[in-house]
Amino acid sequence: MLLKDKVTLVTGAGTGIGQAVANLFAREGAWVILLGRTQKTLEETFDQITAAGGRAVILPLDLENALNLVPDVVRAVHERFGRLDVLVNNAGILGTLTPLEHFDSILWEQVFRINVTAPFFLTREMIPLLKRSPDASVINVVSTVAFKGRPFWGAYSAAKAALVNLTETWAGEFPNQGIRFNTVNPGATATTM
Repeated sequence: MLLKDKVTLVTGAGTGIGQAVANLFAREGAWVILLGRTQKTLEETFDQITAAGGRAVILPLDLENALNLVPDVVRAVHERFGRLDVLVNNAGILGTLTPLEHFDSILWEQVFRINVTAPFFLTREMIPLLKRSPDASVINVVSTVAFKGRPFWGAYSAAKAALVNLTETWAGEFPNQGIRFNTVNPGATATTM
């Protein structure tokens, strides 16, 4: 059990990659904090984990409102666990596949808010709890389109590229402070997104 008694937090834990990661972490012995915007899907993940003998807690949070609500999440994690060992910034939205000249401005900002700004705020506010771990890790889920722009994938591609850069920046600022920062590109994945 590679993650025995580790405290992990997975965003977008109600479906897709986030749900799979949460289940895997639980099977490896971790406490899994399930963070997402939809209570029902988080409860489904919770039920899967607990039915298999794992441990999880639910923290509903719409990442569009991360700036205002992240302090409540940090407080809840601190009160329950006192530290955080692994943070997985997985939640994301695609937006629409359309030429950039037609991309809706409000949707553009929403894609960046969820795919870049929310991971920044969540990570920044979790740093004190990550520093309490003897072996902390922040994992940001990215995409192939982060490394080479693809026509019609504009906002998503640009946001994921920004997340790669953000991860590299964090890693450069914490080279020997006990927190690892990595991106994971799962490749083509069959999810609802």
